[in-house]
Amino acid sequence: MDASANPEVNPDELFEHFRFTAAKGQEPLRVDKFLMNFIENATRNKIQQAAKQGHIWVNDAVVKQNYKVKAGDEVKVMFEHPPYEFLLTPEDIPLDIIYEDDTLLVVNKPAGMVVHPGHGNYSGTLINALVHHFENLPKNSSNRPGLVHRIDKDTSGLLVIAKTEEAMTHLAKQFFDKSSEREYMALVWGNVEEDEGTVEGHIGRNPKNRLQMTVFPEGDNGKEAITHYKVLERFGYVTMVSCKLETGRTHQIRVHMKHLGHTLFNDERYGGNKILKGTTFTKYKQFVENTFKILPRQALHAKTLGFEHPETGEFMKFDSELPEDMKSAIEKWSNYAKHNG
Repeated sequence: MDASANPEVNPDELFEHFRFTAAKGQEPLRVDKFLMNFIENATRNKIQQAAKQGHIWVNDAVVKQNYKVKAGDEVKVMFEHPPYEFLLTPEDIPLDIIYEDDTLLVVNKPAGMVVHPGHGNYSGTLINALVHHFENLPKNSSNRPGLVHRIDKDTSGLLVIAKTEEAMTHLAKQFFDKSSEREYMALVWGNVEEDEGTVEGHIGRNPKNRLQMTVFPEGDNGKEAITHYKVLERFGYVTMVSCKLETGRTHQIRVHMKHLGHTLFNDERYGGNKILKGTTFTKYKQFVENTFKILPRQALHAKTLGFEHPETGEFMKFDSELPEDMKSAIEKWSNYAKHNG
């Protein structure tokens, strides 16, 4: 399934508009399910509410939520909630600040916190916290104060935030030039064969599922993406690896490790929340399900962050401990491997 998407924002009215054209091969599918496939964080309830308000159109005619979308249909939907740029509301949310000076700060983001407001996540984000604690943060091209880079909602770890326009420009250039250093810790399914290696594969939106990214052949769609990985410890059924980013694409480590055949442990979006390795006899199944509960997210932590300070020119490097949920899951797998190896 594929569709061309055209999200629209009209600053004169506080609504979100989305427009999609169903692909030639589109099988008949209820419009609510169609929209859920193509709009991230769009709940069935939100889509049903839009339908009740007459805010879903197919070929410019208002339709109900059970309308079956067909090939070539132009689907439009409007949601009442305003886009994030109108909702940068300061919120008194505590921040784990690793380092701060007059130019920048480094924060340790917990898993479960969205970095910036967007559809379905209008509060409780890192940006909401930042605009409460810091006034006059510089805005990037996407109107997100202080934000130089981001990590996924359910990924924990380090982010650098710019406090001045000069720092924003300098840091953004380092990320663009690949001179910053970013290392992640990940727990992946299976026994990674090579002790270390590099994954080079263009990453772009998955044409069959717009909520996923996927690897394309070199030079064919997507953007260049390079990940260097190294095995830290093997537990038979799962492996602990470090991943260094040379580029920073959406879901890069998650997609590249899946491409290698080693999906991140409990990565629901990419299938890592199923028992992928080992037998499914009751005891093992129960163990894995219990470990999912201990680590209810993808096993990924942005552990190390390095960059040149925009004012002093000094190369600064920061490190953060693995959060307790990942520590506990790794310890459980380590013990399981020792007794069931």
